[in-house]
Amino acid sequence: MSSLNRMHNMSNPHQGTAKKVLCVCSAGLLRSPTLAWILSNDPFNFNTRAVGTSSDYALIVLDDVQLKWADVVLFVDANALTAARYEHAEQIDNMEHHVLAIPDMYPFKNETLIKESTTQLLELF
Repeated sequence: MSSLNRMHNMSNPHQGTAKKVLCVCSAGLLRSPTLAWILSNDPFNFNTRAVGTSSDYALIVLDDVQLKWADVVLFVDANALTAARYEHAEQIDNMEHHVLAIPDMYPFKNETLIKESTTQLLELF
């Protein structure tokens, strides 16, 4: 699908007016989808997406279209920010972004991951 078609899909007006938060980890499989799930529920109720930075193994790889879609980019740790900045530094530097301290050691929706993430997210939002 072309970038133009993808951008049109990302700007679909039926998404509503909730803050759009892009959650980024290395693979987009465990931490960032857990963050996206947390942020899509109370008390946040944001519109969320989860992506990974690794073109070798991420399910959905971070790209310019997703960054244009997002109001805020949330990185799970400094390594995710560093990897993302490798190809998208200018875009990231010119938008709101935050870096959490979530180590890569939890399964998807792990109870400890949810608790630690929620604590850090409540400090941001």
